[in-house]
Amino acid sequence: MKYPPIPIVECGEPLVPIPPDRFAFVTPHPYVKAGADYKGQSPYFLRQRVLEALIQAQDNLQRLHPQWQIQIFDAYRPVEVQQHMVDYTFAEVLRDRGLTPDTLSSQREAEIREQVYEIWAVPSFDPAEPPPHSTGGAVDVTLADGSGNPVEMGSDIDELSPRSHPDYYANSTQTPDRQYNAHRQLLKTVMVEAGFCRHPREWWHFCLGDRMWAWLSETPNARYGRWETPARSQFDRQRH
Repeated sequence: MKYPPIPIVECGEPLVPIPPDRFAFVTPHPYVKAGADYKGQSPYFLRQRVLEALIQAQDNLQRLHPQWQIQIFDAYRPVEVQQHMVDYTFAEVLRDRGLTPDTLSSQREAEIREQVYEIWAVPSFDPAEPPPHSTGGAVDVTLADGSGNPVEMGSDIDELSPRSHPDYYANSTQTPDRQYNAHRQLLKTVMVEAGFCRHPREWWHFCLGDRMWAWLSETPNARYGRWETPARSQFDRQRH
């Protein structure tokens, strides 16, 4: 998703592990299952202040639904993984439409890639334009009920369709659709009250401190840029 240029004033806040006892997790990790190589590192890390806000969101949720949990789908994502998932999704779209790369015109390929980029940020190494998840300031989440089962939200995370838009079901009078919308609004409420902003086109994507957050919250600058080498040493310490 494109938005105006926003400067990054990196604050140097550390990347820290998400405590497994506080949240539910999607397992196995969906991108590892899709072949993404995290080089032995855990994807379940966030910037420290982002994690603190996520814990607050969990507390907000449990005041309303004591047995429910925020379920973590994805958090920190290296740019290499971003590239893998862009390529993976592009190949999935071709397969679903019965297409092959060698039969695509350049125009048709560009159209399909534009559709892919409706969900996936460009996997850029440009320090001025890092993908949101590569900053440690973005997290993809849903809800899990008291039995640990995912709450119905009306579409899968990363679904390449209009159903991914947060308010897709807002005006529906059908009972299931109204429930999907209520669940999405509940997720938004507990996350926004903790300081997050929601992606305008993805019901599951929330950010704090990155460029999208700065744009949505009308803050002059982001405080998180791309996190790379320091995160790797942090991961290594966590593993050992």
